Amino acid sequence: MNDSYAADDEATQTRAIAVVNHKGGVGKTTTAINLGAWLALEGHSVLVVDLDPQANATTGLGVDPRRVSSSIYQILVNSSPIEDAIEPTAVRNLFCVPSTIDLAGAEIELVTAFSRELRLRKALDTLEDEFDVVLIDCPPSLGLLTVNSLAAATEVIVPIQCEYYALEGLGQLLKNINLIQTNLNPDLRLCGIVLTMYDARTRLSEQVANEVRAHFPGKVFGTVIPRSVRLSEAPSFGQPVALYDPRSRGSIAYRSLAAEVAEADADDTLAGAPAEPEGAGDEAVARVRWR
Repeated sequence: MNDSYAADDEATQTRAIAVVNHKGGVGKTTTAINLGAWLALEGHSVLVVDLDPQANATTGLGVDPRRVSSSIYQILVNSSPIEDAIEPTAVRNLFCVPSTIDLAGAEIELVTAFSRELRLRKALDTLEDEFDVVLIDCPPSLGLLTVNSLAAATEVIVPIQCEYYALEGLGQLLKNINLIQTNLNPDLRLCGIVLTMYDARTRLSEQVANEVRAHFPGKVFGTVIPRSVRLSEAPSFGQPVALYDPRSRGSIAYRSLAAEVAEADADDTLAGAPAEPEGAGDEAVARVRWR
């Protein structure tokens, strides 16, 4: 790593936040990048850990996965020091642990490994509160990589897109989070649910938003992330939208979300309390469909 990542202020306990949803295309990576960027711009020291073999968070932060000397793969599979993999980004106070395509084989390689579910937690523990916030961008699955993320995290953010089938299968995600809390990480808590891809021109977006808020009262962030061309364009330039177009609707929304996350009082709504009855999310889908 070419730059110092130590915080200037007195060290505080690190918040490790896993951005999780087993569905793809819900805005996990977009949220990890842009939430991290605004938290950093507001003065927090932030580390984004890219735990997805597609490495979209890595490239979206301007880091070339072909040119890194170490990555999350070496950390998980070879127990390499995480400090060797930390890369600076164009945003002051924002750093990245990159991913590469090698990570695609990590779940198979870790099958026989000792404490395979705790590899990421042990790596993050060595940082000794050097960062205020660690954001973990999870892959769209409930496999071993996501389990590592939930075992290492203190909190969970669940992005849900405001589209048809948004809540489908959510019960299974809640069940898995509950299992992680029971067996691996009793301190895991919910930071909040963030509504993404909201299109104010459609009735469907409003219906889905209302369903999510009805199912999880008080646990859905007030900020709603809109559909935005600028949010879609920014990763191709290797920049968070806060740098690419700070005045865009998407940038303003993520700045508002960062303020909410900074003040969030995480609780165990998802990971400790009894989960919804199985299929509750699917019933909500049906209500949206037939309205």
